[in-house]
Formats: sequence, structure tokens, C-alpha cells
Amino acid sequence: METISGLVLTRQWREQADGLCLIYWIYTDRGARKLVIGQQEAVCFVGSEQAAQLADLLPGQTGFRLRQLALKSFTNVPVHAVYFRSQRLLHQVRDLCEQRGITLWEADIRTVDRYLSERFITGDLRAMVAATDSDDNPNPKLMRSDPGPLNLLCASVDIETAMDGSQLYSIAVHAFDSEQTRIKQVFMLGSPQVFADEDFAVRWFDSEADLIRRFLNWFQHLDPDIVIGWNVINFDLRFLQKRCDELKVAFTLGRGEELAEWRQARDENQHYFVLIPGRVVLDGIDTLKAATWSFESFSLETVARQLLDRGKLIHDVDNRGTAITDLFLKDKLALARYNVEDCCLVSDIFEKADLLNFAIERTRLTGLPMDKVGGSVAAFENLYLPRLHRAGYVAPNIGEVQSDIDAPGGYVMQSQPGLYEHVLVLDFKSLYPSIIRTFCIDPLALISGRFEADRSDLCANVFQRDSSAEPDVRDSDWVPGFHGAVFSKTNHLLPDIIKTLWDARDLAKRQQNAPLSQAIKIIMNSFYGVLGTPLCRFFDPLLSSSITLRGHDIMLQTRLLIEERGNKVIYGDTDSVFVWLSQARSGAEAKRSGVALSEYLNQWWTQQLNKLFGLESCLEIEFETHYRHFFMPTMRGSDAGSKKRYAGLIESIDEQQNPTEKLVFKGLEYVRTDWTPLARRVQYDVCWQVFHQQDPLPYLRQVIAGLTAGELDQELIYRKRIRRKLVDYKKNVPPHVQAARKADAWLRSNHRQARYQRGGWISYLMTLNGPEPMEHHPSALDYEHYLDRQLAPAVDGLLQCLGTSVENLMRSQLSLF
Repeated sequence: METISGLVLTRQWREQADGLCLIYWIYTDRGARKLVIGQQEAVCFVGSEQAAQLADLLPGQTGFRLRQLALKSFTNVPVHAVYFRSQRLLHQVRDLCEQRGITLWEADIRTVDRYLSERFITGDLRAMVAATDSDDNPNPKLMRSDPGPLNLLCASVDIETAMDGSQLYSIAVHAFDSEQTRIKQVFMLGSPQVFADEDFAVRWFDSEADLIRRFLNWFQHLDPDIVIGWNVINFDLRFLQKRCDELKVAFTLGRGEELAEWRQARDENQHYFVLIPGRVVLDGIDTLKAATWSFESFSLETVARQLLDRGKLIHDVDNRGTAITDLFLKDKLALARYNVEDCCLVSDIFEKADLLNFAIERTRLTGLPMDKVGGSVAAFENLYLPRLHRAGYVAPNIGEVQSDIDAPGGYVMQSQPGLYEHVLVLDFKSLYPSIIRTFCIDPLALISGRFEADRSDLCANVFQRDSSAEPDVRDSDWVPGFHGAVFSKTNHLLPDIIKTLWDARDLAKRQQNAPLSQAIKIIMNSFYGVLGTPLCRFFDPLLSSSITLRGHDIMLQTRLLIEERGNKVIYGDTDSVFVWLSQARSGAEAKRSGVALSEYLNQWWTQQLNKLFGLESCLEIEFETHYRHFFMPTMRGSDAGSKKRYAGLIESIDEQQNPTEKLVFKGLEYVRTDWTPLARRVQYDVCWQVFHQQDPLPYLRQVIAGLTAGELDQELIYRKRIRRKLVDYKKNVPPHVQAARKADAWLRSNHRQARYQRGGWISYLMTLNGPEPMEHHPSALDYEHYLDRQLAPAVDGLLQCLGTSVENLMRSQLSLF
């Protein structure tokens, strides 16, 4: 026997006569290995009182068995395990049981995933295998392993095609690893051409079929672990699969020349998922979103410009398809250059944003497949279920809990609008995870309290400094929640899971492992949302409301404590409070006050939670930001303060010890991609001027004059996303959809392909004849619209603090003539 260690790349299963066959491809430092585990059974659970009824449903049926276990359901019912040698049979029995009113628990969990999670295997494993020359290792013993070093070979893939999808022009690949391996290869349809001074190679082919076959053969020899691209699954790979089907070519992209496996999304017939055996496929757009990156648009051009300060080699977005075909016909080397540069853009974005390491760290934390899109619920269940089983319970089914309790969202204070100097932001570090840890909020702790605690002796009082806690609350084994919920202080799982993640994040920060820190933050912060969604099997409003309502209490009490010390809280949002230091004379004094205030609050919470509940506080409030100047607007058309909208000026020192200033906007037009560039630029400029005690009125008069004179037309373009098919908009058709319909009508009239029937991004202008697309806008622009609907809303909030408005400026200008 030998021991091999590695990272799980892909997982599959097959039905065989003697049971399920589980297949895992893993990366090792000696190359990828395929692990095959046969004769496995799918398992689910049934209440013991219904086990006989289940057996009676399947008289003479082979391939399944029942076994009594020392486990209980969430309704405290003893259970039997039901084992199936066929996943198909399990699904058939599950459907039959639904018709007969027999409940099967955990029947929706894939065996190939459960096999790993029950062994607490997340990303890395050790396998005891027979020492043979074969790559197939039958029935190895798998164990959890510590992470090892990786040098994954990545291949960025991009294709170019005819606009109508009738022909493949070329395939480009940029392969790289962490040891500076770099390979650039293009497969091009056409006659060979001689070129020099290029850093990539081109292979030429007479037919698409030959091109694809040679590409697949070359890809097998390259043997990458990771395939990346931009919309690589639903465009590049999907197109190649369709062409392979049409040309009778086997699409053997997987290791060992295995075929790609496709699965169609349930709610979108044009969206697919793919499994390439032995190779992880990571789409750049999905991975950026999973890592919480945000851009005005997730087009490759936009993201590359923002992250890399360079973009695609064809800049005319509106006519890119035509330009690509023109290059194919007239300058194939330029097309090859364009094709391979798109691959390099994706590779460099992955490197710049550290996306590969983020995906690796996420799978190591959660055990989810590296290419899993989203997956907050799946991540939670993957971590929770094996621990729940060892605690003696099986999980409920999705939708099993029905309740009329509404769990409120995070507490948002009414803001105090105006212009301020010296505003602090104090932020509770991961408030909801820390509430879960502190107050033992957990599905297992809840059912323990439901069955055993005397809830009449416990209460969920808000925090009051002068009230003495009930002794049976402080000394009890139970923590009060809300709506009658109580939680066991000792019999819980989630607080310990969060603590492990919390400690790992602190270590990742100390080690400056940004991808790991970000992955942990996203996972921890998702736990509240998971418990609050009916799509999770552990959904219970008693859990989510006990988190959010406790958060409300904490925020209200924190505000009282701050204001008792002579400061003013002008706003609060979920886990942050904005404190105006009206007496501060300098930034240094304000920052000292922020540190002292956070230390006082942390000490108070530590003492009070022990006094009231006998709990150790995991709450930690941090002094996060000092705004030298701060603006909180009113709601439009009202004197009341707005929520989640503000701007502020931060002063800091850069790496060269030079003072710097930075404007921060939250929720205002400047950070709204659906506002025009003019509105965003002018709002920024006016904020800067006001915060620096400059008069913005001369500047605004100049802008208004330039706008009405037609000098700023290039800044009046709206850009919005059409989220549905055009035909789906029936009533109250919004301006951007009107523009898209006009664009497609004009394109058709000029014998060009319509662009917007299935949605997408549209750029348009507002004219005297309504919205018109950038493709064709013959009408005069409606400057009054831009004054009233763009410029005035963007700056009137600030001007109000100065006692004027855009309307007053217009009136004063007109009075001059």
C-alpha cells in the first residue's frame, strides 16, 4: 500500500450492478490521480414507526435494506437508515413515499458528496491505495488531510466564431502555473501564414473538424488542472460541444479522454453546467461575483480596464462581431493576436484578483466542489450535517418547518441629515456571527431547548443597565431567544463552527492570506441568511429572528451608551453606528475618541452579558473610520433623513508618509451605474468643493451653461441592463427597453442582426422624442430632462445645506437676460 495526498478536483458517480461507483480525481504533486470507490450505497432516513410501512411498499424489491440507528429526527422520533444500491431506486422510492405520506429525511443528498463530508474531508484528502502502475485505484481508504503545496496548471480558453454561430474561426489557450510556466497557442482555421516577433504559436487547419480534434489531442498532452475563461461554460465550451456533435467529433476534454458531462439549469433553458472529469472549470464572471467583486459591468472589457488598466484589442463593442469576421477574412494573424490576448486578460484578472486561491480556499473550508456557483446553503449543510449526525440527529427536509413568525431585517436607525465635521464609524466585527456565538443560536440548540427547557423561567429582555438579571437566567443552562425560543448553552454546533472559522480568519489576516480571509468572511456572514431562507433544511424563523432582534437590542443599547457620554449618533445601519463628535478640534483628537469609545463599549458588553445571561461576550466593536467631513442627505421630497446614502471625506497618510484625501460615497448617484456620467462627475466635484469650504455655485453655473449649449453630450449616455427578454415587457415599458426595441428595429432595417431580444446592456440618450439608442439617435437631446432628472437630484441635497438648489441657479441665470 502507498499513501497519496492531494486536492479534490472533480467528483462523479456511476450506477453499477453491485452498487454505486464513486469517482474522485485529485491533484497530487506527482500528477492527477483517479480514485474509484465501488459497491457504495445511497442512504436516507425514515422514522422507525414508518419503517415497516416503507418495507411493505417494496415487497420482493432487492437493492435496498433497513437498519435501526441510535439517531433521532428533529421531531424527536427514532429513525431507521434506508440503504439503496442504486441512486435511481432511491429517487423512485422517494417519489412513492411522497404519495403515501411517508417521510424520508436527507434523501436529496448526493452520495458522492456525503462520502466526503461524513469523513470531514473538505478540499484535501489522504488516500491509502494499492501500489500498482494503474491510474485507477479501486476502493482506496480516504481520510481528511492538511492542505499541501499546490502548483496547479491553468488553461485560459477562448474561441472566436462567426456572428451567427455557424462557424468556428479559432481557439486560443494561455496556460500558466505558479512556477512561471507560460504557453500561448492558437488553433486557426485557414491556410498557413508566416509571421515573426509574436510570443504565441499558431497552428493552421483546413477544416473545423480537424482543428477541434487536434486541439483536443494537444489539450490532453498539456493536461491542465484548471480551465478558466469568460462565460467559458455557456459560450466557449457549449459552442465547442455543439460543433463536436454536428461534426461527429467526441468532445474528449476530460482527463483520460473522458467526455464532458452537461446539466441544464432548471429555470433557464439557455444556461448549462459542465463537469470535465479531472479538470475544474472556473468562469471568471461567476468567480469574481463569488469573491464579492463589483463592477459597473462584468464584461471582459470593463473588468480588464478597471483591474489591469488595459482591454481587448478590438475596442468597438457595438461592432465587435463584424470586426472579428473582417479579421478572419483579411488578417488572420491579427485575429490570433486578439484571440490569445483575450485569454491573457482572463489569466491576468485571475492573478490580479487572486481568484484561483480564493476558489481553493473556499473549497478547503466548505468541502464544496471548487466550481460550485453560489452554494451558501450547501456550504452550511456540508459543514453542519456530519456534526449533527454525531450529535445523534438527522436533518429535517426543506420546507418541513412552517411558521407565521416574521424575522425582521437588520436595524436601520433614522438618520439626522446635514453637513458634519468629525464623524466616526464604529462597526461591530461580524455582528451576526458573533451573536450566534455569544447567544448559542443554533438549530440543535433550539430543538434541545424545545424539548427540555422550561421556557416560562426565561425571558429575552432588552439590555437595561439598572435592572438585575433573573438568577435562573444567568445561572441557567439555557439562553433566551425571541418569540419563545430558547437555546442550549452546551448542546450546540454552529457556535463552535463559527469559532473555528473566526480563529482561522484571524490567523489568515496575520499571515496576510487575503483569499482565505475573504473566503472565511463570506462563509461566516452567509450563515444568518442561510438560516433565514426557506431553501435551507434548517430554516426556522425562531433562529433568524433571534439573531436580528438581538441585533436590534444591541444597536439600540449601543446608541444609548454612546450618547450618555456626550456624543451624538446621527445614523446606524445593521452593525455600524455613525457618531458625531461635535466638540472635536482635530482629526487626531477624533481618532483618539474613537479608540477610547470602542474600548469602553467592548468592556461594557463583556460585563453586562456575563451579569445578565452568564455568557462570554464575542461581540467586538471596532473604530473603523474617521470622516473629516460628512454629508447625510434627506430623502427626496422630504425633510426626513435618508438611509444607506451618504458621502464623506477621509484623511490618511500614504506609504510615503504623505497626507492624502479620499471621498467615499454610499448609495448616492456617484456610485450608481444607472446614472449618467455627468450626474456622477458633478456630484463628486460639488462634494469635494463643499467639503473644502469652496463655493460650488460658479462651477455649477458653468456646467449648466455647457449642458444647455450641447458641449457635454458625451456625458449624457445612460447605460442599463435589460434583465428579461424584450417580449416580456408588456406594460409600463421602461426607457431602456424602449431604446432597445428602437435599436433592434433600426438594426433589422439595415439588414443587421438584432442584439437585445434576450436582454443585455443598452446605451441610450433621452431625446425630445423619448429614449433613443446609441446605435441610432437622430432626435435632438432633451436637456431639460437632464437638468431635472439627473443634475438636480445629484446635487440638490448638498445645495440644500447651502440654502439653494439647481432650480434657483437656473432662475438666477435666466434673470440675467
